[in-house]
Amino acid sequence: MVTMEDYHLDTEIEWCPGCGNFGILKSIKKALINLGISPHEVLIVSGIGQAGKLPHYMKCNTFNGLHGRTLPAATAAKLTNHELTVITVSGDGDTYGEGGNHLIHTIRRNPNITSIVHDNQIYGLTKGQASPTSEVGMKTKVQTHGVFNTPLNPLALAIALDCSFVARGFAGNIEHLTNILTEAIQHRGFALVDILQPCVSFNKLNTFKWYAERVYRLDEDGYIPDNRITAFERALEWGEKIPIGVFYKKEKAIMEDGFSVLKDGALIKKQKNHSIIEELINSFI
Repeated sequence: MVTMEDYHLDTEIEWCPGCGNFGILKSIKKALINLGISPHEVLIVSGIGQAGKLPHYMKCNTFNGLHGRTLPAATAAKLTNHELTVITVSGDGDTYGEGGNHLIHTIRRNPNITSIVHDNQIYGLTKGQASPTSEVGMKTKVQTHGVFNTPLNPLALAIALDCSFVARGFAGNIEHLTNILTEAIQHRGFALVDILQPCVSFNKLNTFKWYAERVYRLDEDGYIPDNRITAFERALEWGEKIPIGVFYKKEKAIMEDGFSVLKDGALIKKQKNHSIIEELINSFI
């Protein structure tokens, strides 16, 4: 039986006291425990940022890469050993800014991985610049006159591209977030989970209180996440009411299904085979 202790590392956590990342860390652990997945069966890939520190606080396989490059590294790892549960953790700047191109094409490829985005609408590691999801008018040390760029809507983007699993959680509701992550990890295909994660140090607008007064659960009104048009409409809701939950879910062929060599087991367990490597390389050309 897998327990919280199995994933525990006796390491000092460097996040600010009260940071929303603590709720995400706990929810990921609880989701993996719910599914009975042991640490040696998990790979967490991260990039740069406060969110990218999360794997340092979990006992499992980890890979810390370049800014914005979590998804290609995770995809390569999944193809090499598709028996692993592969999860990426990154911030809104990492995934939606520097890594936006990779997000689009990972959705197209649909590998069986889960992408968890710590969306605090600010660059926390570099002390508070506006991010791709910062609200219009937000003032920072850099955007002294306020943000004037339209914020990116990652859920609407993903649904428009027919992403096979699209959800949003709130770091202030660990039980609900755990259920979302459990479902996302179970899902066969690419799962994008955007998490509203208050930054207590640099984002004084989108606070825990601000979200608590606005978020509502999609499942409270019998919402079923199987209609792409309805999901897109819900993804556009933002302001006085902000929906959280699973917006859209669709079963379709995953990237790994396209490689016959994977049917006989993980590549990592096979002897070196140049034809296998050539087949994988050609798939990306």
